[in-house]
Formats: sequence, C-alpha cells, structure tokens
Amino acid sequence: MTDPQHARQHGPVRLYGPRFQQDPAALYAEIRNTYGPVAPVLLDGDVPAWFVCGYREVHQVTSDSQLFARDTRRWNMWEQVPADWPLLPYVAHNPSVMFTEGAEHQRRAGAIGDALGAFDQFELAQHSERVADTLIDAFAGRGEADLMAQYALRIPLNVIAQMFGMPESETPELVRDIAESLDTGPGAADAYLRVQKTMSKLLAAKRAMPGPDIPSYLLEHDANLTDDEIVQDLLVVTAAAQQPTANWIGNTIRLMLTDERFALTLAGGRESVGQALNEVLWHDTPTQNFIGRFATRDTQLAGMRIRTGDMLVLGLAAANADPKVRLESPDSVGNHAHMSFGHGEHGCPYPAPEVAEVMARTTVEVLLDRLPDLALAVPPDALEWHPSVWMRGLASLPVRFTPTYAPAGLG
Repeated sequence: MTDPQHARQHGPVRLYGPRFQQDPAALYAEIRNTYGPVAPVLLDGDVPAWFVCGYREVHQVTSDSQLFARDTRRWNMWEQVPADWPLLPYVAHNPSVMFTEGAEHQRRAGAIGDALGAFDQFELAQHSERVADTLIDAFAGRGEADLMAQYALRIPLNVIAQMFGMPESETPELVRDIAESLDTGPGAADAYLRVQKTMSKLLAAKRAMPGPDIPSYLLEHDANLTDDEIVQDLLVVTAAAQQPTANWIGNTIRLMLTDERFALTLAGGRESVGQALNEVLWHDTPTQNFIGRFATRDTQLAGMRIRTGDMLVLGLAAANADPKVRLESPDSVGNHAHMSFGHGEHGCPYPAPEVAEVMARTTVEVLLDRLPDLALAVPPDALEWHPSVWMRGLASLPVRFTPTYAPAGLG
C-alpha cells in the first residue's frame, strides 16, 4: 500500500510533455516505483488528477460505478479549467452514452451492443477485405507506401460507414469529416457539426427505408431511443472505432515487421496474426490512458485519500505492464485479461472488441497476403509515435515491397 506522506514528499508527476512522449512505458514504471498503484499527477496546464496504474486498482475502479462514476459534471476542478484547455473534448459533458450512468447507461449501451451483435461477422470480414483490397490497389504498383496514412487510418471509418448503410458516394466525405472532428485542429468543431448533420440525414433515410444496418437496428430497438440519442451514440461508435482500431492495425503491422518471431512466419500460416494482435494489446495498446472516473464521495484507493469529485485517469497501458500481473500470469501475452478495452459497466460494450478484432485481423491478413515481401523502409528505431498521452500510434509507417499491378478482383 502506498504511503501518502511519501507521495506528498515527491509531489505530483506531469503526465504530459517531452518526458512522457519520449518513453511513456518508462514513466509509468517510475510512477509505480515511486508512488505505488495510485499516483498524483498533473495533466496539461498542471490540472491535478489521480493516475491509477495498478492492474488490481484499475479493475477495482472500473468495477465500482457507484463509487467511481462516469458523469464528468461531478468533477471538482471545473472552476479551474480554462475554456481553451486542450483536454476539454475528453471531459466536456454531452448527451451521448459515454457520460450516462446506471439504468440509463445500461439502456443505451445495451442497444449499441445488440446492434453490433446483429451485424453478421462473416459479412463484416468481407466488408473489411473489400476495403483493404481497394486501399492496397491504390498503392500496390508503387512499391512503397505509408501504411498509416494510406492504409490503417482509412480502414475503420470505411468499414463503419458500410455497417451504417451509408451510400458509397457519401462515404469519402463522412470519412474526411470524422477524421477532422477527431483532430484537435481549428476545424474540429465545424467538422463535428457536419458529422452530426450527416448522421441526422442518414437516420431520416433509414426511418423511411430501413436496411440491414446499425442505424436501422437502433431505430427498431426496444430501448425506444430518440433520434438525438441515436445520432449521439452513432458518433460515439465512429470515434471509438476509428483511432483505436487504426492504431491497433498499425501497431500490429509494426510488430510483425520488426520482431523475428513474427517475421519468420509471414509466409506461412496466419495464426501469428492473432498472436501479434493480442501482444500489441498487452505491450502497445492503442488506448494508453482514459479520462476517466470521478469519485462520488471521499474514499481511499491504495492508501491514497480520494476526495469527492476527484478525477481518476485510468492507466490502461500501465496496468497491463503491472509486474504483479506478470508474476501471477507470466504467460499473460497469451491470454486476453488485458485492460485495453476497459472493464466493467463503461468498458467497450460486447461485441465491440470482437468487431474491432475482425477488422484488424482481416486487414492485416489481406495486406500480408497481397504484399508477402513487405518490409520497413526505415530502421525500426526511426519510427515515430504520435505525442499523445491517450493514444499509442505511429505517426507514419513507411514500407517497401515488390510492386504488383494485378488487381485483387475483390474491391
């Protein structure tokens, strides 16, 4: 158990800046060694929070939604947060399923899970394969590509657009707007409004002519969702699917091109793709940290005094690297008990992780089948990661391969 006096002596750690960007895993280990499984940290602008980096403690916080709630309006620091705070998009309350609690959350999340579960996974794999082939066709003849910009980042939204029953002619515009809305640039707010408008228009079309798609299923669900609720939750689904799945794909390709255990099997069977996908979730999980949970009353966590309204940042990557997990389960890379999809009531609703895995597995397999001599175009240590506290993904993934001009015939 952590000694609070020890924590006060050392003071909070900045969970941002160059030190974090250079080697987040080393910082997580240092925080754990200095403070234990729960540590005082400072977010951008030196806004205080608690960093939960122990596996058991993350499990405890995510399992107790009564004590550690999701509604960000509970936060006790709102008066000290500037209007231009860069993390505001992560904590600003909106009427989506992300910030609901209790029975309301179960109603909304249950409908989303049912809608995703109703979508046939064989058909999803076919959609993913067509998207992958179309993207590969665009650069296969060049012998080189950036697999982040030209492949991984383009896959999830194109697949999701098909699951939403979007007309193919409207998909490119939606993909551009969603990508811009998820960025932190000056056009993000306007792009978000355009996406909302597009989703509202899509919902009206599905109400008039339902189809075998997620919006139609949500309209018919017995949760009796309003149109506004469906639009908000469709936006959550797209955001949750895009960057995490894209980074999962990119991180997996990187692992398979840099680790001899996987490189040796590229020309063989495809069991190694599944192993690589799972190993990435343990060691380079796309969602590193998550804001968050908010204490509903004064309590203690790992010896630290948590006050009502305090923010807890879930250190998912740090929890996966907790030495206690390694000691208790040394073969943890071979199991699925990681925290990469969260846990508890507000974890990714079933079957969202399975949907993401179908997308990731299928598109990595298609890439390796189409370009069997794929290799990095730069030394592995020259690859750069995005400087994000929240996501773990490559800025680019340059590769080379033997040019091929034969179309896949499946796009």
